[in-house]
Amino acid sequence: MLYPIMPIYLKTIGFSIVLIGILEGIAEATAGLSKGYFGKLSDSSGRRVPFVQIGYAFSAISKPMMAVFIYPLWIFFARTVDRFGKGIRTGARDAILSDEATFQTKGKVFGFHRSMDTLGAVLGPSLALLYLYYYPQDYQTLFFIAFIPGLFAVLASLYLKDKEKIKQKTKVSTPFFSFLKYWKVSPPEYKKVVIGLLIFTLFNSSDVFLLLQVKQSGLDDTMVIGVYIFYNLIYALFAFPIGILADKVGLKTIFIIGLGLFATVYFGMAFNTKIYFFFGLFFLYGIYASATEGISKAWISNITDKKDTATAIGTFSGLQSICAMLASSLTGLIWFQFNATIAFLVTATVTLFVLVYFISIPKPTTTTIDMSQQ
Repeated sequence: MLYPIMPIYLKTIGFSIVLIGILEGIAEATAGLSKGYFGKLSDSSGRRVPFVQIGYAFSAISKPMMAVFIYPLWIFFARTVDRFGKGIRTGARDAILSDEATFQTKGKVFGFHRSMDTLGAVLGPSLALLYLYYYPQDYQTLFFIAFIPGLFAVLASLYLKDKEKIKQKTKVSTPFFSFLKYWKVSPPEYKKVVIGLLIFTLFNSSDVFLLLQVKQSGLDDTMVIGVYIFYNLIYALFAFPIGILADKVGLKTIFIIGLGLFATVYFGMAFNTKIYFFFGLFFLYGIYASATEGISKAWISNITDKKDTATAIGTFSGLQSICAMLASSLTGLIWFQFNATIAFLVTATVTLFVLVYFISIPKPTTTTIDMSQQ
């Protein structure tokens, strides 16, 4: 509901493009670092559900906080609380999903999750669009309204129960950055895949910049939100079937195709100003997301030991979010110093190099596959 509103709202209260980039970068870095820590804590404690419940609670509380005060420091704090909640729940939630799948169905399970998650990103902005039609520019009220589905998410999580076999009564000391130690003991395949993903992330800025490009091309707020809804609808529709397809043709193959689509979109965004072309680009962007978001986690869970699933995904997410912070800040600066065209061209060009890198990575060994099934 709030994501497409965020850049527009921030600009109305005085945020510059550079400040928006820094805000998004810090927010994502907070989410990523906490994903690593709480993923490791989940594996160490043998618990999953409490992290999911607390994580959704933090994100729900942050929504009305964004509307209470408009001071930059408070906005940074509220946005950080939201992303911190995401960091708490993500590793444990993904471990639950992985535990419910087999090696042959990881793409299907993670794809289904992405479809359902993104369906909310279709319904939410649709409600926001309807509200703004009757109450133009009343952005702050939307933050209060968004608290309601956030509360329902917390209530729904109360129905989750940890499996008896993973419960532990012993307390385990877990320093905040202990998850980084996993890198030293992780499988070689994990390191190769994560290195490629991190390079890609380093130049893959927040989607906020895509929405700002649409806005600055002359489209009104309604059309900007409409484009975002369209993108998420494509994402929601294709994530599940593409996940099933990935299990058949290979997670790596589908991921590489996704990178190719991403590069195409960013090359297009660098020069486009026509509305119908924007919808075409966001259609491809939805397919890209379907072919990479859940697929990357399924890929990682298949090349690591089952007992380290939350740590492996959390460590990747932690490192990824540091790169995301730099990416959003870097894109904001390039956009400010040069223009949007240069910012998008740099991202698209680097993505092509990453695509070639992934093509060169060999398939996982049988030993690694066997280990992940234990």
